[in-house]
Amino acid sequence: MPKVFASLACNLDVDILSASLPLLQEGRVEGLEWSFDTLFQQEQVPSWFLALLETYGREKRLIGHGVFFSLFSGKWSEHQEAWLRHLTQMSAAYGFDHVTEHFGFMTGKNFHHGAPLPIPYTAATLAIGRDRLARIQEAAQCPVGLENLAFSYTLEEVKRHGAFLEELVEPVNGFLILDLHNLYCQLHNFSLPLEALLPWYPLHRVREIHISGGSWQDSAVLPQRKVRRDTHDSAVPEEVFDLLSATMPLCPQLKYVVLEQLGTGLKSPEDKALFYQDFCRMETLVKQHNASTFPSLTAPNLFLPLAPGKLPAPVEDEALYQQQLLLSSILEESPSLTQAHQRLLASSLANTAWAIEHWEPHLLETALHLAQKWKKPDLSA
Repeated sequence: MPKVFASLACNLDVDILSASLPLLQEGRVEGLEWSFDTLFQQEQVPSWFLALLETYGREKRLIGHGVFFSLFSGKWSEHQEAWLRHLTQMSAAYGFDHVTEHFGFMTGKNFHHGAPLPIPYTAATLAIGRDRLARIQEAAQCPVGLENLAFSYTLEEVKRHGAFLEELVEPVNGFLILDLHNLYCQLHNFSLPLEALLPWYPLHRVREIHISGGSWQDSAVLPQRKVRRDTHDSAVPEEVFDLLSATMPLCPQLKYVVLEQLGTGLKSPEDKALFYQDFCRMETLVKQHNASTFPSLTAPNLFLPLAPGKLPAPVEDEALYQQQLLLSSILEESPSLTQAHQRLLASSLANTAWAIEHWEPHLLETALHLAQKWKKPDLSA
């Protein structure tokens, strides 16, 4: 059995499935990652897709990836209750090998439709994150993990992100998805060398690696440079393959390497051919890693759930919730960067742990684009 499995993120999307089909038919996909909550409201799912999930589930090669939970929302919601019930059903039906979620909170009035954005690293957010991870673990009855975030407002956030992730997952013996394109975004957006960034992350807790592509965004604030965005809509950059080669040997608990791409970037035959090539190249690097890896002296961590106990009422923080509502409103409704900056400085977010006074202008500009791109129309108006 190989130590690391070359895997694919595959959801119920016609473009993803048509691009993935040759790889599945050739038996090359050793593990399957499924964003189980994307089917949350879908009443009918084709039987052949369920059979695909069941096949990988039986082999303990199916991994669940959440998108819409909004881990750090300050107020517990019925949406989160329903999300956990759905996870319990999916986990019982398909037997996930592990389940993961994204770091951050989602913008928007209910925090479940927007873009994942950073939160301040405080005792309050740590308590909420730990509480939510414990609930995910209770629902899934398997190892749980978090994915590192692609976007930060400041270099100080980047420096602290890995340590905060470890604090979050430690009580549930959780793990980390190291998304290498997210790292690539941080490396570019903050002009960092890889050797400076990697020591900030708990690599001994990495059980899964993601690779993907993204896009460049022009900045009106800094016309001489572009911002790297984690949009998952293009082929994998050469730099991300270099990161994969460099990081796999540093992650002794690694089990899955997963290629991700959205269907919006897989429309043409050329797109699909690049996707196939990216998987084959990733597969080759994984095989080379497996062949060159000697038995590790590091004790294996199966990231199994700790002894379950009765969970108390969900942790909430009304002040954080109100701050998130305010920040979402400013980001989604400000017509310009100048107005957003002025509104932030005049708001109750000023001189708080959000540290808005130190946000890089070109990254606040990016946050505006993110929030407004994913803003849902207010149907109650």
